[in-house]
Amino acid sequence: QVQLVESGGGLVQAGGSLELSCAASGSFFSINRINVIGWYRQAPGKQREWVADVDGSGTTTYAESVKGRFIISRDNAKNLVYLQMNSLNVEDTAVYYCNARTWASTNYWGQGTQVTVSS
Repeated sequence: QVQLVESGGGLVQAGGSLELSCAASGSFFSINRINVIGWYRQAPGKQREWVADVDGSGTTTYAESVKGRFIISRDNAKNLVYLQMNSLNVEDTAVYYCNARTWASTNYWGQGTQVTVSS
C-alpha cells in the first residue's frame, strides 16, 4: 500500500494560495519512528529542492525561497502533514513531494502532487 499520499495540488493564479496535505497510513509515524517530515519540490529540468521541514516537536524550518509565504504543520495523531502556500508565484510551479524521515535517516516519499501557478 502507498505509505504517503499527497493531495491538494492544482492550478492557481499568481498571488493565490493552496494547501497541500500528506496523509500517511494508520500509525505510520509511530510504527516507523518518523522524526522529521518535510516537503520537497521538483520543477521540470531542475533538481529536487527542499522546501520545508517540521520535526517531532513541531519546530519548523523553511527554504529561503518560501520563508514567510509557506507554513508547514503536522498532526501526529492523524498522520497528516500540511503545507499552506500563500502568495504563490510562477516559480513555485513544481511537483511537490512529501518526505518522512526516520530516526535512522530512512526516507519515505509520496508520489507527488502537481502545483501549477499561472501568471
